[in-house]
Amino acid sequence: MDSIAIEIRILTALSQIDAAQWDACACPEVHEGGRPLDPFTTHRFLSALEDSGSVGEGTGWHPRHLTAWAGERLIGVAPLYVKSHSQGEYVFDWGWADAYERAGGRYYPKLQIAVPFTPATGRRFLARPGFEAAAQAALVQGAVQLAAENELSSLHITYCTEDEAEAGAQMGLLHRIGQQFHWENAGYADFDGFLADLSSRKRKNIRKERATAQGFGGTIRQLTGQQIEAEHWDAFWQFYQDTGARKWGTPYLTRDFFRIAHETLRDDLLLVLAERDGRPVAGALNAIGRDTLYGRYWGCREDHPCLHFELCYYQAIDFAIAHGLARVEAGAQGDHKLARGYLPVPTHSLHWIADGGFRDAVAQFLTAERNAVDQEIEVLTAYGPFRKDQGEAP
Repeated sequence: MDSIAIEIRILTALSQIDAAQWDACACPEVHEGGRPLDPFTTHRFLSALEDSGSVGEGTGWHPRHLTAWAGERLIGVAPLYVKSHSQGEYVFDWGWADAYERAGGRYYPKLQIAVPFTPATGRRFLARPGFEAAAQAALVQGAVQLAAENELSSLHITYCTEDEAEAGAQMGLLHRIGQQFHWENAGYADFDGFLADLSSRKRKNIRKERATAQGFGGTIRQLTGQQIEAEHWDAFWQFYQDTGARKWGTPYLTRDFFRIAHETLRDDLLLVLAERDGRPVAGALNAIGRDTLYGRYWGCREDHPCLHFELCYYQAIDFAIAHGLARVEAGAQGDHKLARGYLPVPTHSLHWIADGGFRDAVAQFLTAERNAVDQEIEVLTAYGPFRKDQGEAP
């Protein structure tokens, strides 16, 4: 493609652009039918965060979304935020901030290309088909220029795809490797088919956990689309508040987010509820992509043995198998996922650091970290639950 003149324009709210225009870059695959690859960069999801007050004034997430235009044609977008802290990112740079500020620098504010509160891999440089390379280059250059012109310390692109990470590294950005646990569907016909691939001990343990969880004294339901009713969000809000208060101090999402989700996002969501005597006692919320189920939130008002594993991990596997999904991404962290069939995989992020000396120090750190992560993935995979001897009887 011949070089084209591209102009970068900044939006301070998703409401400043038509949903169809944004989604023509964010999820052009829906024109072929079916779901977006992931729902998190769609106009409806990002707008729900803004319209609910989950991001914006007072949250430390201030929208500055990038749009790339060739004349009056939108060819690329990127969800960009000015950050005044490092919360809700799941790619931790608190150590970088502390080191930079102890050396006399000012780390915050910084720029973040990301989906807030969402440690799920997906495209971050969203391009209209046919303009991928030109749009990505323009969006990267636009974000770096915005950071430099405003004398900001850094730019971070988190949970991008591996292809984006490689392209960004070629453009001079620092490439960081992290690690998550994902379950991969090897064409299983049912959950027992998955269990057959596990070692005998792990297989028996999972069956025991499922029986324990399902014996909690109630029923477990999978709800999506119109099956999700407004009162289900009342229960899940209580679950979310309890978990958020224990993990983060203050839950990131507002109650209004779930009201908007009921109106605009139900088809993108799977809600797994455990009910006893007609009353929800625990729940797990997932997002549904074209070939991936994304585990997001869990909470409960009653403690029951193994119910967390059942609702978050085993029910997700059941849904993925039943709907022909290729994988389940179980969210950030959690070595306990390994024994339940979720294996370690690398995640990717990109970073631009304004100060040359600090950039060199971060680059050295990332090299050492990458080696450590590679080794950890190798070791954890070796200790995974899958049968080493394929001749072992299931």
